Amino acid sequence: MADLTASKGNWLSRLFRRTTVIPVVRLYGVISAEQRPGRLNIESVDPLLRRAFAMRSAPAVAIVVNSPGGSPVQSRLISNRIRQLANEKNKPVLIFVEDAAASGGYFIAVAGDEIFVDPSSIVGSIGVIMAGFGFVGALEKLGVERRVHTAGRNKSTLDPFLPEKQDDVERIKRFELDIHEVFIDHVKRHRRGRLRAEDDVLFTGEWWPGLRGVELGLVDAVGDMHQVLRDRYGQDVSLKPIAPKRPFFALPRFGFSAQSAAEGLATTLEDRAYWARLGL
Repeated sequence: MADLTASKGNWLSRLFRRTTVIPVVRLYGVISAEQRPGRLNIESVDPLLRRAFAMRSAPAVAIVVNSPGGSPVQSRLISNRIRQLANEKNKPVLIFVEDAAASGGYFIAVAGDEIFVDPSSIVGSIGVIMAGFGFVGALEKLGVERRVHTAGRNKSTLDPFLPEKQDDVERIKRFELDIHEVFIDHVKRHRRGRLRAEDDVLFTGEWWPGLRGVELGLVDAVGDMHQVLRDRYGQDVSLKPIAPKRPFFALPRFGFSAQSAAEGLATTLEDRAYWARLGL
């Protein structure tokens, strides 16, 4: 009889035990102001963050980052918004890196109170890059005359159809260095006291696997999201994905256009270029 009573008590205890719910925001893709599926920017990410931090009973917010980088402006806006909401709601932010948190992806990740990685995740790439092509002489060979008129002697900086000018290169380099300093300051502020290497190691634009990132202090530990959250908040913790809301009256789109196909191909190639820099 005693065993039956104990068993009944355990069953009732499990029935009424309150589950700890942790909101999970997944940030995947290239960071760009462009409003397109698969792009990360403040307009698409902010509603997800607000919903996650609005969960009053949640003891923390988990954010999964998987990004090769992109726009420095959008990276900074997202990172700052995470910290702003975390401070307003007094909730810790746990960042979990999947394949990569590189360049702008790492800029976002440092907004977390703690950063967890897979041993083979790619982290870092704290630098700035601009790339383009040169087609000098191409139009002449095709028999095409190009006509460009500008007001302002620097308006046609790095024109791909003209020989590269040293003044343009130096001006672009200064521009990159200014943005690089913003990136460095951001990392130092958010990783204060945890970085374990000199600037000439950390801020060269190099990227590292997760284990090396832990040694350098770029991230905090190796850890799987599910296991980390269970260890912190109990085995009954429940993860609630915070995903974009679909319009109630959204209808499937049919048809095909050459323009949409071309745009889709261009976007895919651009995305592949970002990931390819990391060997992914």
